[in-house]
Amino acid sequence: MAKKLIGKVAVVTASTDGIGYAIAEKLAQEGAKVVVSSRKQKNVDAAVEKLKSQNLDIVGVVCHVGKPEDRDRLVTTAVERYGGIDIFVSNAAVNPHFGPLLDCPESAWDKIFDINVKTTFLLCKAIVPHMQKRGGGSIILVSSTGGYEPSAVLGPYSVSKTAVLGLKKALANQLSSMNIRVNCLAPGLIKTRFSEAIWQDPNTLKSVTQNIKLGRIGEPRECGGIVAFLASDEASFITDETIVVSGGSYSRL
Repeated sequence: MAKKLIGKVAVVTASTDGIGYAIAEKLAQEGAKVVVSSRKQKNVDAAVEKLKSQNLDIVGVVCHVGKPEDRDRLVTTAVERYGGIDIFVSNAAVNPHFGPLLDCPESAWDKIFDINVKTTFLLCKAIVPHMQKRGGGSIILVSSTGGYEPSAVLGPYSVSKTAVLGLKKALANQLSSMNIRVNCLAPGLIKTRFSEAIWQDPNTLKSVTQNIKLGRIGEPRECGGIVAFLASDEASFITDETIVVSGGSYSRL
């Protein structure tokens, strides 16, 4: 079977572990040249080594998306190493607050919206001109089913993911004339370090999976193929859409 993304260059934030890693791996397996990134050098090195062991075309960059100099280095690395950018996957997110919404300190609220929303916007702003030079591109923003149905204990995080859905709509409006498509991935409960407090506790896991039609939580690899599809020409008439990957848990009508 022909690879979908030969000749394409992809940038994926927070891509040394979990969903981001699975996305980077799948994009590279489909033929893309991929820039992976993370806040810590050791995580970048470990991910690059694993991916290169599959003979995939990968370069790694340390990038804390909240730091302007790191964002600049991420974009510059892709352009200088591979000649441009065709695909951008915004996966970086934080959640420093767990508990009732109104108990969230202002500092935690600001951090959630700075990282989950503002830096996504700023990276799109930096990357779009490079996509224009290539005649178009594909942006995939990672939201969450929490963006549709906020969790009682992840309120600020959920609201930030609702904002990402709004950002996707606004970007799609402006970028469609540039042949740049903008879509969202909305994962439900996926087995990652980010969600381990839920799936490591047997009682919590049992309670949560009762609301998932497939009766289990998802694996990161089950997000990778969806993003590769959205980034490819197979999805050339798809923009301003959100694909929910949740095993059938409630998310929307």
